[in-house]
Amino acid sequence: MIRHATLQRTAEVVMIFGIIALCQPWNLFLHRYGLTIVLVGLITFMLTGWFGPKGDAAPPAQPGKDGH
Repeated sequence: MIRHATLQRTAEVVMIFGIIALCQPWNLFLHRYGLTIVLVGLITFMLTGWFGPKGDAAPPAQPGKDGH
């Protein structure tokens, strides 16, 4: 199984590669599918945040417990 952090970092790299593919003028294939590459990276990044590990979130602060 791929770790959450690794998949998230890969999605970031894919998004950056998609932006570079959109901005370069030499390869028509990369320019044509640059937006698709960015969207795949963005959806993967969003899904890794949504389905990420459960233990990383801090518990919500409870009012009245800190003496105020």
